[in-house]
Amino acid sequence: MRRLSTVFMFTALALGLPLLATAKDGDIDKINGAARVAAGQHAGDVNSVNGAVYIGAGATVEEASTVNGAVELGDGAQAKELETVNGSIQLGSNSRVSGDVEAVNGSITLGHGADVGGHVENVNGAISLDAAHVAGGLETVAGDITIGAGSQVEGGIVVDKPHGWFNNSSRNPVVVIGPHAVVQGTLEFRREVTLKVSDSAQIGPVKGATVVKFSGDKP
Repeated sequence: MRRLSTVFMFTALALGLPLLATAKDGDIDKINGAARVAAGQHAGDVNSVNGAVYIGAGATVEEASTVNGAVELGDGAQAKELETVNGSIQLGSNSRVSGDVEAVNGSITLGHGADVGGHVENVNGAISLDAAHVAGGLETVAGDITIGAGSQVEGGIVVDKPHGWFNNSSRNPVVVIGPHAVVQGTLEFRREVTLKVSDSAQIGPVKGATVVKFSGDKP
């Protein structure tokens, strides 16, 4: 995986240091509770340990991070980065993340029209796009990937093989690329997967898997 070391670093800091001691003006830090930014408001970094992070509709933040909790970015909200360990990440419709979206042991869902300027990456948990855009590619180890109808991904797809303490998944991931979706770049599979691609989708070169074509809305 390319940048999950940053998530692990955040975990170590969160569990070992008092967050409030290093907070900057405009930051929001919570321990054993949810961190919230109201709709339409602006904030700096928003962090929680043992709690969720909720960014309201139309709000703008820097980085939103949590350990043992979900991250939710509301409709039309904006952030630079989203990270979680042991929790899901959900981007509302027409939301925007200029950088990366990363999760460990959690699903990542991009709502209709959501846009990510960096890459989307997890270890375990599904990755799902609903007519969404990702500029920096998708990467997982054990999660299913669904690139819904009309979605666009640049930077390809990587499904990495389990190793180290992640080596506990024997189930083969399922990758579905829906109607009129576009995936630019190489689709590289370093473990066995099931790859289903709509006959109206456009994809780049495939390494390590056999394409199974389907017609209609779903395979």
